[in-house]
Amino acid sequence: MELHLCSDAKDLGRRAAGAAAACIREAIGECGTACVVFPAGASPIEMLTNLMAAADIDWSKVVGFHLDEYLDLPPTHPASFRRFLAERVIRDLSFREFHLIDGEADPQSECRRVSDLIAKHTVDLALIGIGENGHLAFNDPPADFETQEPFLVVELDEKCRRQQLGEGWFPALSDVPRRAISMTIPQILKARTLVCSVPDRRKAPAVRDALADAVTPAVPASILKRHPRALLFLDPPAAELLSDETIAKFRNH
Repeated sequence: MELHLCSDAKDLGRRAAGAAAACIREAIGECGTACVVFPAGASPIEMLTNLMAAADIDWSKVVGFHLDEYLDLPPTHPASFRRFLAERVIRDLSFREFHLIDGEADPQSECRRVSDLIAKHTVDLALIGIGENGHLAFNDPPADFETQEPFLVVELDEKCRRQQLGEGWFPALSDVPRRAISMTIPQILKARTLVCSVPDRRKAPAVRDALADAVTPAVPASILKRHPRALLFLDPPAAELLSDETIAKFRNH
């Protein structure tokens, strides 16, 4: 894993997007297409904005997949990740294909559908973040590191649900869904490159715990240390609890 310390959130967005754009161009150059997993939510907005504006990406050669989605939330809801991606990513670009998760479909059937689709592709790039509880996608602790399924129905813990409330997506905790469909940890790790964007002080404890010595389902993001090409981009508030020793161990120079 490579740690990239950025000067502020805007610098994080530019640098993470630059790394992602380079990966997409590389995949298209080598294979003629690129397969990319896209996130939604507050944390990746700066990175996605920069990536959508990147030059020299032929989006007609890109296949997109959706990282996670709430169950039983219509795409008209402000917190719908389908809505987020449609408005901020898909609408202005001409993807070869983009496979969204339908959170209103039968959950098990929808997991099988998107699992069958992603099994046909080598994922070149997964764009991810780290939650306040250390989750990757909606894989809350203790995360399943062993499943062979690409997508699963998961239960959202209270800290995860409070994060969604705190980010302003819902008016009350009772309105935050308790279940979602999520790409699994093993499927995320299959991506050739991971670009992980983590801004904000509220993520600092999770970042510290993820970079500690142990790799544990209790801190799902700790598994990033085992990926050969995981690029972690932090702004100063997100990095403020890291020791000099930890920074020296992982920092990209």
